[in-house]
Amino acid sequence: MQVMWGMKTLLLIDANSIIHRCFHALPKFTTPDGRPSGALYGLTSVLIKIFRETPPDYAAALFDRPEPTFRDKMYKEYKAQRPPTEDILISQIIEAPKLFEKFGVKPLDKAGFEADDLIATLAEKFKNEAKVIIMTGDMDTLQMVTDGKIMVRTFKKGISETIDYDEAAVKNKYGLEPDQLIDYKALVGDNSDNIKGVPGIGPKTAVGIIQKFGTLENAYENIDALPEKVREKLIVSKEQAELSKKLVILEKNVPLGDIKLEDLAAKIKQDELKDYFGKLGFKTLLNRMENGIVADKSANADKSGSQGEIF
Repeated sequence: MQVMWGMKTLLLIDANSIIHRCFHALPKFTTPDGRPSGALYGLTSVLIKIFRETPPDYAAALFDRPEPTFRDKMYKEYKAQRPPTEDILISQIIEAPKLFEKFGVKPLDKAGFEADDLIATLAEKFKNEAKVIIMTGDMDTLQMVTDGKIMVRTFKKGISETIDYDEAAVKNKYGLEPDQLIDYKALVGDNSDNIKGVPGIGPKTAVGIIQKFGTLENAYENIDALPEKVREKLIVSKEQAELSKKLVILEKNVPLGDIKLEDLAAKIKQDELKDYFGKLGFKTLLNRMENGIVADKSANADKSGSQGEIF
């Protein structure tokens, strides 16, 4: 699905997931004064590509915070299997809001909630005022996809190739509607978040159950209609499946104050960016700024590259 010029667009960036992706995709570059910068370099390249090809009218970068979230309180093993974040990545996550601000992208976070919850809240709030594009490194926000209002852009390979998901693309990949992915994950779980789901229920069986019954609740209400082996697995893990569904659902009412769409206007600070790139040692990216970052919406994107470039 392509975003049509002339439509007001709101870009919501899952900052942590993209920074992590950049960190693992690029060498461990350092700034002239020795600070780690590889993830910031990758993030900068991603942002330049966005502002060159599809500059948004409004934009926000949503961050996770270190405090426990409501999901951690609900399930103490939530994401418990994840290794600690490396110090050289933590320092770049801390620096990233400054980079986003210079691109005119407003950084936001909220204690007790994840970045995806803030994305869901803003997408729901502004979906009738602007075309919402969610840019993320994972698939958790696919449940928000709504044709004509909310789409998800994620990465196919590394950080250079992306793919857009509208309702048709979600259905083609999963065989389900976007909102049914909540019930699907309640059954299959999510290893990346340590969400268990129903042991023994794989993707194919889960899709069949949701296609037939629509929701997890309807499946349990009509459990006698399921094959015996499937029925037994669901009965044994009913509480776990119900908990899994609660963990998967994104919160659409994060208290972010009286934020207005105009507060998220994307106003790039080009001179500040040039100075900032110089301090970070991003010489190649400085060269790309000679003719400006933001492209004329009627012009073709500049896809030229040079040694050391990402795109």
